[in-house]
Amino acid sequence: MTRAFVFPGQGSQAVGMGRELAEAFPVARQLFQEVDDALSQKLTTLMFEGPEDQLTLTENAQPALMAVSMAVVRVLESEGKLDLAKAATFVAGHSLGEYSALAAAGTFTVADTARLLKVRGQAMQKAVPVGVGAMAALLGSELEQAREIAALAAEGEVCEAANDNGGSQVVLSGHKGAVDRAIKIAAEKGIKRAIPLPVSAPFHCALMQPAADAMAEALAKVGMQAPKVALVANVTASKVTDPAAIRDLLVRQVTGTVRWRESVLFMKAEGVTSLVELGSGKVLGGLAKRIDKELSGSSVGTPADIEAFLKSL
Repeated sequence: MTRAFVFPGQGSQAVGMGRELAEAFPVARQLFQEVDDALSQKLTTLMFEGPEDQLTLTENAQPALMAVSMAVVRVLESEGKLDLAKAATFVAGHSLGEYSALAAAGTFTVADTARLLKVRGQAMQKAVPVGVGAMAALLGSELEQAREIAALAAEGEVCEAANDNGGSQVVLSGHKGAVDRAIKIAAEKGIKRAIPLPVSAPFHCALMQPAADAMAEALAKVGMQAPKVALVANVTASKVTDPAAIRDLLVRQVTGTVRWRESVLFMKAEGVTSLVELGSGKVLGGLAKRIDKELSGSSVGTPADIEAFLKSL
């Protein structure tokens, strides 16, 4: 079995995330403390106890999801003596999950990753005033059709494909008026469902340029190592190991399409047979099978999941 480790993005957060890991494993508690110290914030209290509206804020959800992913990685390394470089051919992450993947592969320290994600979340939130932007999921649409709908809906405003998630699910992002028009056009074109998403900003489109600029500045100040496992990047759907190239791709990722379906298919073409999602939720593990039925997809986020995964090695 050839394996890739993948890391979840925003939307996979939930109150209580990571608590079982902290109760069961000292290394998980230590990891959570590292993140709290890096941010000078009791993020773990928000993760374990809520309130949900505070955890869902982009600036909190992003480092929180990374923290849970990295707690799982640390437990696998300490309890299961897992060597990431030997256990996986690639790492990849959905949007913010790309930072978790790079932390797991040793490109960034956990403290630097937490701080970068805090900056990223704040910058993405500030880039567009609340109510100006919107996002919508098209269910039953492939990427080319979604792009056609976005182009028709734009009418001089921004409307772009933000996420190509696979399983005939594409997310559009841009000005609210344009996204509303896209929802109507999608219905006229017979798309199964077009659903407005409850998000606080229009991620992964040209409106995020101020956040991309902020990330270019933040990333320029942070030390980076070559990842010990190749990253499959969101914006190119191909592998990268050069730190300077990774830095550039992370900046482009803020405004670019998350090419998740293509990333998964690239990994399969390179011989990957199993995608293992590390962290909160089961979104990516589930998507793997919808993108390609021959792929095995699983999720590891709790002590029971970790035990089962280590037994399977």
